[in-house]
Amino acid sequence: MSTRPYVLASAAVSLDGYLDDTSDRRLLLSNEEDFARVDDVRAGVDAILVGAGTIRTDNPRLLVRSGRGNPAKVTITGSGDLDPSANFFTTGDVEKLVYTPAAAVPKVRERLGAVATVVDGGDPLDLWHVLADLAGRGIERLMVEGGGAIHTMFLTAGVVDELQLAVAPVFVGEAAAPRFVGPGRFPPGRLQLTETRRIGDVVFMRYHLGQAARDHRRLREAIELAEKCPPSTTFRVGAIVVNAADEVLATGYSGETDPHDHAEEVAIAKLGDADLTGATIYSSLEPCSSRASRAVSCTQHILNAGIPRVVFAWREPNLFVDCVGAETLRAAGREVRELPDLSALVKATNAHLPLGD
Repeated sequence: MSTRPYVLASAAVSLDGYLDDTSDRRLLLSNEEDFARVDDVRAGVDAILVGAGTIRTDNPRLLVRSGRGNPAKVTITGSGDLDPSANFFTTGDVEKLVYTPAAAVPKVRERLGAVATVVDGGDPLDLWHVLADLAGRGIERLMVEGGGAIHTMFLTAGVVDELQLAVAPVFVGEAAAPRFVGPGRFPPGRLQLTETRRIGDVVFMRYHLGQAARDHRRLREAIELAEKCPPSTTFRVGAIVVNAADEVLATGYSGETDPHDHAEEVAIAKLGDADLTGATIYSSLEPCSSRASRAVSCTQHILNAGIPRVVFAWREPNLFVDCVGAETLRAAGREVRELPDLSALVKATNAHLPLGD
């Protein structure tokens, strides 16, 4: 089971790295098309986190505009000096969580306890403690929307898995204006650029960091492996097993040796007596939890093998059976990561199936 959520940091910035200018009116850096993109991202996470300064300055609602359900709202505050009537607290029928240092909890509960759940964030406030508590509350994907102090806190702590930046074609050039990040010891080396896209006059860039970068690279390899699958009327899936050092132990794809083969079972059958401590299996599709062709599901093969970590791109549609592979693996204590931004590639590989929209 994961000890923290997948953390996605998101920001719109000027060409010179500012989040806003110093005027009384909010500087809109994104355009309508990019706002729609952000709305899609919000709809796909379990919670959105902003700093207390952002609540005071921007008074955001943090709601999904398209009405697809709203994620929980989270903030971090040292003082608790927040207005209980702010949009953060009064809009959306969702859980609102306020993390604050242990010493401030009584005062913050007195001020905000009627509109939010005030949580002890440690003494002093510990970001890892906050993330562990969120994971314990069922938050698997956390979107961090700033402001600059929060982005700096998360990035320098090394807990950001994905960074999404929309760069607007404007300069701010005001020394007192808020910047995307402040000074700090950031993760060393170059980030992995995994997507660039023009959205009107805005450039969107997606980066992955650390383990998330490795996960995306290996999962793309598993998706490419699925292209080797012979013609079939079932899912075309690729799977790769790596050890804790990110060395490939085995690969497999659907129908590799028999028409009934599933990718995960093929890869696992090749493992022999390999050390699976810290191993990860990457599968383009959610591992099946039941199947008509054979008695043992891929989920059970993973559990039997003792593989502690599973990463996949696309939830199995209920085309042949009802799949609860991810839930079963999590219930058994496995760490499960879903990377839905790669799901379109898996759908394209399975375009031969009647999947609808």
